[in-house]
Amino acid sequence: MIYIWFCILPLLGLIIGWTVRWVYAKFQLSSSEQKAERIKQDAVKEAEAIKKELVLETKDQLLRERNQQEREFRDRRAELQKQERRLIQKEDNLDNKLGILEKQTQEIADRERGLKERDTALTEQENIWRKKLEEVSQLTADQAKQLIIQSMENEAKHDAQVLLNKIEQEAQLSAEKKAREILVTTIQRVATEVTGDVTVTSVSLPTDEMKGRIIGREGRNIRTLETLTGVDIIIDDTPEAVVLSCFDPVKKEIAKEALERLVMDGRIHPARIEDVVQKVTKDINQVIYDEGEKVLFDVGIHNMPQEGIRALGRLHFRTSYGQNVLQHSKEVAIIAGLIAAELGANRSLAHRAALLHDIGKGVESDGEGNHAEVGMEIARKMGEDPRVVNAIGAHHNDIEPTTLEAIIVQIADAISAARPGARKETIDNYIKRLENLENVALQFDGIEKAYAIQAGRELRILVNSDQINDEKAADLCRQITKKIETDLRYPGRIRVTIIRETRIVEYAR
Repeated sequence: MIYIWFCILPLLGLIIGWTVRWVYAKFQLSSSEQKAERIKQDAVKEAEAIKKELVLETKDQLLRERNQQEREFRDRRAELQKQERRLIQKEDNLDNKLGILEKQTQEIADRERGLKERDTALTEQENIWRKKLEEVSQLTADQAKQLIIQSMENEAKHDAQVLLNKIEQEAQLSAEKKAREILVTTIQRVATEVTGDVTVTSVSLPTDEMKGRIIGREGRNIRTLETLTGVDIIIDDTPEAVVLSCFDPVKKEIAKEALERLVMDGRIHPARIEDVVQKVTKDINQVIYDEGEKVLFDVGIHNMPQEGIRALGRLHFRTSYGQNVLQHSKEVAIIAGLIAAELGANRSLAHRAALLHDIGKGVESDGEGNHAEVGMEIARKMGEDPRVVNAIGAHHNDIEPTTLEAIIVQIADAISAARPGARKETIDNYIKRLENLENVALQFDGIEKAYAIQAGRELRILVNSDQINDEKAADLCRQITKKIETDLRYPGRIRVTIIRETRIVEYAR
């Protein structure tokens, strides 16, 4: 029995435990359902509240928008009413103006009718008086009109001639005074050096022994130097000096600088000479370009091509009777600009033409024609203004000047060359040079007179027409030209002109 109870008790305990657990679980489920129900009810209440709040907010927003639209509508209606009132007022004004315009139009029409009637009456009266005048004067209307026109024309010509004569007299009285004032004012405003440069053609040596080293074995050194530079090196008995001779001033400067460097260095042989000459040539070319740019900057001229800059820079090494040509060109440009400003001419054109007037002296190779003609060709190739080209060619009257600026360049060139100290040639040497040129022509038979003009650039010869005919005149001109080339030394070229004149004079008694 006890055994049975020991078996039943655990089973009962297990049953009781499951029962208690089930009851507790059932109780827990019932509690969760109640809680969920409460949460659900709370959510429904909250949703209802939010719904009511949103509805209220929506109604307020709709109300505000409606009020705003009503205000805008009222404003628009007021504006439309205002515009309507203005349009009505404008319409009334237009109606008034239209009435006034119609009234004025009627008045004008009435006045036109009156004027037409009056014009018709006047025309009839004019015809009557014209017929009476023609009967009295015995002239038609066209004849009388022509007579009056001719009388007025003669009177106008007489008055114009009187005025023209008065202007010419006043111009003649004041022209010389005005020209002197302009020239004096221009010269006073130009501040340039008084003395010109002197071309140095000799190189000093430390000792006479250096002459042998310059000559070299069998003359190799001196031949190399002469070949590379294009100058003649004269080594004579002059103590401690070597003379350089060359017509090209740039080549002469290169040879002088190269020889000075060789003497200072002491190493004189053909390879070293070639190296030094190349370096000196490069340095001189740079100096030429720098001098050209400098003078352009000084006178305020721009857009000059490189060949023009180099041609100007070469003038730095060129002299004319001791006057440096580049400084002379700069001075002429300044003077021409001042004169052009005084006369109201084109100042920039006069500046440019004056600076380039001697550019033909800076060519690298000798060509046909004098420096004015060569300068014209250079300026034409550089694309210069035709007026500048004309001024360059006309500055020694080789061609006819066509502009006021060309004449200003002539005046400025003469002022620069003629001022005291500008050129070193004395008046005696100048006269002697002209006399030598005239004497060459007077040596030939049949020559009556010879005149050297334009500073010795032209020789004009008068021949005896009985002794010299046309064929002999041409041959005589060639002979005189050859004689001048062989007997005289002169820069540029000389034009020889032979004038043969026949005069026949008779007297009626």
